[in-house]
Amino acid sequence: MTLNALLDIELAVPNPAELMEFWERHGMQRTASNVLGTVDRPTQMTLREAPYRHLASMHLGCSEEKDLSDIAGRLREAGLEVTVAGTTLTCVDPVFGHRVVIDVTDPHPLTPGQARPFNAPGQRTRVDTRADAVLHTDPRPPRRIGHVVLGTPHTAKAVDFYVNLLGYRVSDSILNGLATFMRVESDHHNLMIQPGPTSYLNHYAVEVDDIDAVGLAGRAVVSERDDASVVGVGRHNLGANVFWYLRDPSGNMFEFFSDMDQILDDEVWARDFCKMDWEGADGPAGFSVWGPKDPPGVFFNPPDITAIAAGRVADGLD
Repeated sequence: MTLNALLDIELAVPNPAELMEFWERHGMQRTASNVLGTVDRPTQMTLREAPYRHLASMHLGCSEEKDLSDIAGRLREAGLEVTVAGTTLTCVDPVFGHRVVIDVTDPHPLTPGQARPFNAPGQRTRVDTRADAVLHTDPRPPRRIGHVVLGTPHTAKAVDFYVNLLGYRVSDSILNGLATFMRVESDHHNLMIQPGPTSYLNHYAVEVDDIDAVGLAGRAVVSERDDASVVGVGRHNLGANVFWYLRDPSGNMFEFFSDMDQILDDEVWARDFCKMDWEGADGPAGFSVWGPKDPPGVFFNPPDITAIAAGRVADGLD
């Protein structure tokens, strides 16, 4: 395995202090003046100020120094500028313009969450007590940033960069390959590239313990702002994760998710699953197995998309 971890991300927003306070209220920890983390991972999201919101940096891990050297060689052969200092590689995404930083590191596992007892037909694991989500209505804290989804008019070029140059592994694709789910960990996806009106951050995803945690965390956000919810709750087809998409105070869409498909054997996954027909116009049965059938228009065209496009032009990115 080459790439082995999505370590953290950096977001640039007009109001980083407001976003910092938002996530502190919703379970993340301020571990430095501009850094948010979780119990297991002290750095998950770094915030900085910018005129328009965008992904500023993606921090990845790889297994060995040889992996770093191989990635650097592919990038240089493709004509991209790359810097290697010790065991750290830095380059710039040629489509979106954010920095990609890769460090040689071991995987960063999470400590197991405390499982809630669920009753099922013929299997009673919770007896003479109420459900944990009833007794403990405060949301459990976020566990990590699990993935990002990026939209762009240049999907083929973006997928080529992440798959063929950096070494992401493809899990699934829809729209005849126009939208691609890919991973560096066992999660079904740590990154998705999909069509967009400009190159932009569609959403970042925050993993929580289970479906009750998704519901409780989402409700806590909506209780602050009635218009924070974008779409959810439901369960996706691809990735199979439970989801609730919301809007943070900076205008970024984010997702609370849990229970995502895990891929440990690429050959088994490709043999048993990738042969299934995911190529319909809407993917398999649409957006979800249950829950909202389709996302609203703002899911793909956020209200500030014109400002983002103008900001990219001003920065010389488009």
